[in-house]
Amino acid sequence: MAQAETIIIKIQGMACNGCRGKVERALQAIDGVTYASVDLAKKEAVVTGSVAQAELIKVVTELGFEASL
Repeated sequence: MAQAETIIIKIQGMACNGCRGKVERALQAIDGVTYASVDLAKKEAVVTGSVAQAELIKVVTELGFEASL
């Protein structure tokens, strides 16, 4: 497994706090994630843990949002 690191993901398409919460909960549910916080105003998520960046992007895009590092 990858070494723990902090990753910032840019997220497009979130329109409300409901969207923010949905993305945050999904990221927190990933095995290896120790911290995930989504900022609606900045349109980004800060994630800490031992998880592949591609996995984080995949989860966000599966929710219907655009995501990039």
